[in-house]
Amino acid sequence: MKLFYVPRTRANRPRWLLEELGVPYELVRLDPTKGETRTDEHTARHPLKHVPVLETADGALFESAAIVLHLADLHGKLIPPVGSRERGLVYQWLFFAMTELEPHAAVSFAEKVIKKTPDSELALKAKVKLNEGAQVVNSQLEARDFILPSGFSVADIVLGSVVWWANRMGAIEHAPHVQRYLERLTARPAYQRAVAD
Repeated sequence: MKLFYVPRTRANRPRWLLEELGVPYELVRLDPTKGETRTDEHTARHPLKHVPVLETADGALFESAAIVLHLADLHGKLIPPVGSRERGLVYQWLFFAMTELEPHAAVSFAEKVIKKTPDSELALKAKVKLNEGAQVVNSQLEARDFILPSGFSVADIVLGSVVWWANRMGAIEHAPHVQRYLERLTARPAYQRAVAD
């Protein structure tokens, strides 16, 4: 199994899970500045030339949340049984992360980091939306350490990585349970290994 990867991107999500699972994999680092994500070979894996891509004997799979779910299913770890309410909660929090949080984090990143306009109307609106979502997560974490009642799961890998990104840009405010959640996640040895480079 190969994970095509660029550091400090969404590719950290499946890498983190692979480290949590403790399964063997080959990490194939690509350098976008050298055009390595734009080759014909990589375009055959991902038509938009992005990472991550997981390549197995059965073929290639892209989209970080899809890869995370697939890996958890393959190895039967860090994901509740199909049909259980907690499995439904995994889907809920993955979709929440990808639709309610990540688009606003992407706008914040574009405005603050790329355009250098952190006080633009777009940036301020994105920050409001991010904080609305962060408060939902914050309230869920008031009584527990991880987003599912049963404990750490693949939902935390996706949700946590999106929340971490938004928080790193200073976009999340007044969410003490979220802050402690991020401290717990980033202290995990598997997380530390996944972001070591």
